[in-house]
Amino acid sequence: MIAFVHGRVAQVGLTSAVIDVGGVGLELNCTPGTLAALREGGNATLPTSMVVREESLTLFGFADEDEKSMFEILQTASGVGPKLAQAMLAVHGPDDLRRAVLQEDVRTLTQVPGIGQKGAQRIILELKDRIGPPIGGGSGSPSQLPAEPPWRGQVRDGLVGLGWSAKEADKAIDAVEPDSGPVDVGSVLRAALRALSRA
Repeated sequence: MIAFVHGRVAQVGLTSAVIDVGGVGLELNCTPGTLAALREGGNATLPTSMVVREESLTLFGFADEDEKSMFEILQTASGVGPKLAQAMLAVHGPDDLRRAVLQEDVRTLTQVPGIGQKGAQRIILELKDRIGPPIGGGSGSPSQLPAEPPWRGQVRDGLVGLGWSAKEADKAIDAVEPDSGPVDVGSVLRAALRALSRA
């Protein structure tokens, strides 16, 4: 698996960029927003996701790890392949997609070419417990769902990794969240696990 590429930007096209990595030109499919930040002749480091098919190996490049993570989460919904996941990220940022799914905003999702009403409803149903809350980026209104402290995301990721849904994890975190002061992630995680085991 190729986690990221770093090298000179040899070429920027309409849908992809070629990065010269040690004399080898790697073509990365990217969203228009990612491509707009690249300059031919300059250096770039792009997180990547490799999609393996019988007839091809395709590299997708991203502006940051959050965009890459969202690309991979979107593909866990039935009917969403890499091209559609990339199209979703071309139209909406990761946090805007999180808001759309959590708020069951079908209209926002159907702005993406290739997603109809039924497809949007299916994506919402399948991803609502997995997509997580906005983390502070994107162009949506921060007053709707404010950015959360980093420790919360770490605890949630730990609980989801142990088999609970994001919804169950958030409920447990709410029950044991410290009132103030510095937060020890390990202590909160253990307290949340105890709360879940009692539920």
